[in-house]
Amino acid sequence: MVHWRSTGWSRSFTIAHLTRPTSGRVFFYGDGQILGEAVKVLEAIQVTTDVPHQAVAEQELAATLMMADGTCFEGRGLGPLCAVNGEMIFTTAMSGYQEALTDPSYRGQLLMFTYPLVGNYGTTPGRAQSHEVQARAAIVNTLSPSWDGQSSLHDYLLDRSIPTLYDVDTRAIARWVRTHGAMPAALSVHLPGRPPSGHALRAAIQSCTYDATDFIGETTVTSPEIHGHGRRSIALLDCGNKHSVTQELMRRDATVTILPARTSAADILKLAPDGVVISNGPGNPALAGSIAQTVRQLYGAMPLFGICLGHQLLALAAGGRTFKLKFGHRGANHPVEDCESGQSFITTQNHGFAVDPASLPDDLLVSHRNLNDGTVEGLRHRTLPICSVQFHPEGAPGPKDAGVLLDRWLAAIPA
Repeated sequence: MVHWRSTGWSRSFTIAHLTRPTSGRVFFYGDGQILGEAVKVLEAIQVTTDVPHQAVAEQELAATLMMADGTCFEGRGLGPLCAVNGEMIFTTAMSGYQEALTDPSYRGQLLMFTYPLVGNYGTTPGRAQSHEVQARAAIVNTLSPSWDGQSSLHDYLLDRSIPTLYDVDTRAIARWVRTHGAMPAALSVHLPGRPPSGHALRAAIQSCTYDATDFIGETTVTSPEIHGHGRRSIALLDCGNKHSVTQELMRRDATVTILPARTSAADILKLAPDGVVISNGPGNPALAGSIAQTVRQLYGAMPLFGICLGHQLLALAAGGRTFKLKFGHRGANHPVEDCESGQSFITTQNHGFAVDPASLPDDLLVSHRNLNDGTVEGLRHRTLPICSVQFHPEGAPGPKDAGVLLDRWLAAIPA
């Protein structure tokens, strides 16, 4: 990696995109001769702009992101003076930043948005998918102000003490993750000119145990909750459930009883629900063996529907296996094909693991596949009312094309 100092900053290394000055380093990757010419161009151009008082205050902090191999990215910082670690991942969604930040599936991760303009429509309580920001840190290219009357993303992150790195080349970071894979990283917010030592950041990275941490226990409810007054009674096993899943079930005339993730099968059966939903959630599905065993005990006892992590747990319950994807599927533009009808639709996704199709028993069919890489996106039992999807049929954020799958499952349940 080459570190270059410059009087300006370019998002895409073209003169047209030199938009604002910044202190600190500019990072370039590629052919050495081309990089040298780029630096000459940048040094020859003086970029001037009117900086509001708030922006001046923001320049008082800087931030440094270090990857597991020692590669560093620097920009401006927001939030408490601290260093955090987590799995470095990215989402390609163009909107829905508040939903993503509060999605329990992002627990323990450093969340980067590849879309360059983040925050332009502000924040509202109704978009949150849980009671707090779940991502350990946020990384954006441009932290945009919101329109008048809207609470800004800047203040939203600041009020919740979320370490944030911005005015950084997110395209270079995304390319790095796609090349090297999702892995531990550390992010430090610090005073300008006073970055943490490389030793301190490496120590933070070495202490990151994302794949060995039980994040389900951190995100599940601690006691049952009842939502709605619908005709159907649905028990939802909360492995890190999004509010929108509950809301979509209620919209479909269901009374939803949200249960702690490690509720026993016997206790679930005592409730006599019409069906059970196993929710989305964070972390490594291999650590949720006890939940998979509970799901196994429910096989044949009642209709089951798994979402994201719940989909993986249904596969594990049937004797299948999961594996880790190189950099995961995270965004609101992932194409999926229905294997039976051939219909394709766009889905919202957020997961780093997938089901191994070769490990599945004969009575569990692959119902959907990802059109980008062919991975398993859905399962259906041959004879039992059991199905699952790796994506999010409720959207939030993103398209709701797949909501029909919830409709079909619920329609098959006697009211």
